[in-house]
Amino acid sequence: MVQKTKQDKLTLWLRPLVTRGRLCLFISMLAWGFMPFPLNAETVKAETYQPPAAFVANAFGGKTPRPKTLWLKPDLQDQIADIMDQPLSALRLRYWREGDRTAWILEKVGKEQPITAGFVVEADKLVETNVLVYRESRGWEVKYPAFRNQFAGAMLDDARELDTNIDGISGATLSVNAMRKMARLALFLHGHVVAKGAKS
Repeated sequence: MVQKTKQDKLTLWLRPLVTRGRLCLFISMLAWGFMPFPLNAETVKAETYQPPAAFVANAFGGKTPRPKTLWLKPDLQDQIADIMDQPLSALRLRYWREGDRTAWILEKVGKEQPITAGFVVEADKLVETNVLVYRESRGWEVKYPAFRNQFAGAMLDDARELDTNIDGISGATLSVNAMRKMARLALFLHGHVVAKGAKS
């Protein structure tokens, strides 16, 4: 009878641990462990370009007026839906007003995630448009002044469309459309609370 050496015993002990199947499994586990994100999935981090509180303060020269509340009654929601293609999910909307100047923080989904934008309206014209928080993986070019400045001075026409042409951005159509609709809504709501004398 042949006596097994220590080397033979070690080889027999290691053999089941280094089979091809187990080796492939081990390599796969390592690969998944070091992968920064799952396959076929996008991790999108919300980017805050300007905190909403800072936007409101800047809109009124550094002094934030007390926020007001606009109750979104059914007839008003119907008009909002004509602009946004859907009513707002909230029952009320907060805004800020000083004289004939109002500030609005609105949200609209671009492709998959909501875009948070701020609008300042005075004398029925947009005087400032800002992207505050962006959550999409594409279309972030709407944050740049070259795009946002197109809204300056825009008003609503009789059809509640912008009277100013807003050029699109290649690859960012949905984000551009969301910004257009929010701008229209800000102008409409401004007219509602100022011209109509809506109570807060």
